Amino acid sequence: MNVEEEVQRLGQEIKRLGQVQQDGSYKVTFGTLFNDDECANIFEALVGTLRAAKKRKVVKYEGELLLQGVHDNVEITLSPAAAAAET
Repeated sequence: MNVEEEVQRLGQEIKRLGQVQQDGSYKVTFGTLFNDDECANIFEALVGTLRAAKKRKVVKYEGELLLQGVHDNVEITLSPAAAAAET
């Protein structure tokens, strides 16, 4: 899987695990993504995929590097445009 495919798949997983917001975006916590068995099987380097998605403005979250445990409650937001593209 190349980076673009991983970013697209990340969007699908955020929609599956997250909650839709009024603006059409989806929110999920890092801990929810990190601890999900399906995500663990899909993404070799979840943090790297999140950084690539953030760089492409597909997702937003506070900070640069997310670490398990320390950042489990950090909210990751899938942009409304990216969420619409995933349908």
